[in-house]
Amino acid sequence: MPVIEVQHITKKFKDLVAVDDANLEIEEGECFGLLGPNGAGKTSLIRMIIAISPPSEGDIWVQGRDIKQYPRQVKAVLGVVPQMDNLDEDLTVLQNLTTFARYFAIPRDEAYRRSLELLKFFQLEGKHKSRIRELSGGMKRLLLLARGLINRPEIIILDEPTVGLDPQTKHMVWQKLGELKVQGTTQLLCTQNMEEAAILCDRVTVMHHGRILTQDTPRALLARYVGDEVLGIEMDSENKSRLVNDLIDGGFDFIDMGDIIQVFHVTRDELVGRIEHLPERLIERPATLEDVFFRLTGQTLDVGEV
Repeated sequence: MPVIEVQHITKKFKDLVAVDDANLEIEEGECFGLLGPNGAGKTSLIRMIIAISPPSEGDIWVQGRDIKQYPRQVKAVLGVVPQMDNLDEDLTVLQNLTTFARYFAIPRDEAYRRSLELLKFFQLEGKHKSRIRELSGGMKRLLLLARGLINRPEIIILDEPTVGLDPQTKHMVWQKLGELKVQGTTQLLCTQNMEEAAILCDRVTVMHHGRILTQDTPRALLARYVGDEVLGIEMDSENKSRLVNDLIDGGFDFIDMGDIIQVFHVTRDELVGRIEHLPERLIERPATLEDVFFRLTGQTLDVGEV
């Protein structure tokens, strides 16, 4: 049985459909990614899964419990790391954890012990007496992660966990999430960082305008939509139309992006061998999940979260 099952979920805000007939099954112990730009509906879907926003239509089960009937029991097994910093600035780092533990009725001594363990795990033990305003942005994100684990959840929900982080802190967060996965913690990761999804996720689903467009492993999505590499061709306008016609006649899989043509599912040697009048310089790079997103939507990930 999936640990999270979403069936025909729709969320409406008056005339706006934020989530449109979504279906998901997340297995125990996997890291599952919700991918898409701001405005795709990822956060709206997460808010329904964690039982703080009721669906307009459809059903959600967490560990076999219907969230409509058992919202408190569902919340008890979840850890949530929000996108926005909502730490209490009037409390110290340690107090933010021990105070939050009260929501789960964790005894004081146990809450204190768990808090120290988590601060050590995220390398924040030297900041336990610090006020929140004394922390860097990266430290605040690590503390939010620690807080989300205070109840030792079986499932952790992460909404853009590395947004705004410097590369060093971002990779540290990835490392810690990897360690949690090894320990068996199921993770639902909401992100628009395609590199993050490719590194952390066992399976991903791509959302756009509230709808789920596709779902599979990162490797399978790359193979299906773009291949291993992407070839970029820059041409002047005079020769571009001829190249486009040659690509069409040759049955190539490509997109005309205006200033550059991107060709998929082909090697450099195959393209050079079959198309005349190519420029000497072809831009060759590994394919990414962002290429998959572009193939599906015609947009890059620079677009606004419902």
